[in-house]
Order: sequence, then C-alpha cells, then structure tokens
Amino acid sequence: MRVRATAATAALLLAALTACGGGGSDSSSASKSKAPDSKNEKVDCTSQTLDQAEWMKHCAEETGADPDTGAKSTGLKFGETYTWPDGLKASVVDAKVFTDFNSEYGESAEPGSTDFRVALKLENTGKKPTALDDLSLIVEGATNGGEASFTAFENGSQPLEGRLAPGVTATKNADHVLETKYGKKIVVTVQRNSENFDLEFPEFNGAISG
Repeated sequence: MRVRATAATAALLLAALTACGGGGSDSSSASKSKAPDSKNEKVDCTSQTLDQAEWMKHCAEETGADPDTGAKSTGLKFGETYTWPDGLKASVVDAKVFTDFNSEYGESAEPGSTDFRVALKLENTGKKPTALDDLSLIVEGATNGGEASFTAFENGSQPLEGRLAPGVTATKNADHVLETKYGKKIVVTVQRNSENFDLEFPEFNGAISG
C-alpha cells in the first residue's frame, strides 16, 4: 500500500568553534593576517595569509562550512560529497521521474504532481558501523517553494535501513511526490538523527530529470 507523509524540517544550533592560537615572536608571525579584536571586526575570508584557526573561527559559518570538519554543507550540487566527522560520506547521485508503478500495490501517477526517486550514495570511511535508519531526506522546491511528500514505490526500492559496515559503499533511494506547479529544481537535505545537536545536515541542489 502506498503511504504519503510530509517530512518535518529540523532546526539546528550552529556552535562557534573556539580556536586558540599559539604564542611566539618569530618573524613568521608577521606574515599572518592580523586576528580581529572582536567578532564585530571584519575578516577577509579570501586572504591567502589568514591563519587557519582564525578562518575556522570567523569564516566557516559564512561559507556554509561545518565548523568541526571545514566541509561545505550548503550549496552542494548533485554528485558532490559531504563527509560527517565520523567518516560517513553522503552524495545525492540524482533525482529521476518515477514511472515503473506496481499496479498490484495500487501505485499510479498522481495528476498535477511529479513522482520521483532520489538516489543517495553512502560510503562509510569510519571505524564503526553506521545505522542507515538514522538518515532521512527532506526535498523542497528550489524555484518558488513547495515541499515534497515522501512515499514508497515497490519496484527497485532500496530504502534507508539496516547498517553500513566500515569500508562499504552503497546506493540507497527515497521516493517523493512534488506538485508540478513547483517545478523540477529541488534542494535535497540529508538529515541524520544524532545526540550531537551541532551535527550539520548537508543540502544538495539539482533538478528532477525525465
């Protein structure tokens, strides 16, 4: 039986990383960009001589980077990869219109809507198994709003469930329905259930093909 529901968006608190710079009076310190006296002072995040600790402290949030890893978590494109601190890598491979309906389960196209499947590539480069049940997707229209409802199509389904062992790569998928009035350009947010409330949820930009 086909079930539809709307995913609830999750709010995050982004903690600032406090970096301590080492002391010293050698001449090499003169080549570093001067550290700001306060957070209100502007920092040139494009400077090639800016100290790494200062960049992480003042520029990571501005560029959408995870303050723990420095990895960019927003503005990612389909095919690009985000890595969480524990070594789990995620990449949205593509989003394609779904037409392989199973009539025995009552599946069919919805008038005025786009049925599609999102493929998610996952690689565990960490040292512990990862629970795939902790992952979920939120899909939103990127043109004029709209949030897709999630559903489940029988044929070819590879749901986010079970565990991914260290050193293993797998491609899973998740099915959604978006009203056609919102177009085919979408933003896919990969959520991850965790006790770490500072954990980033990467956002991938692309379009539904087909």
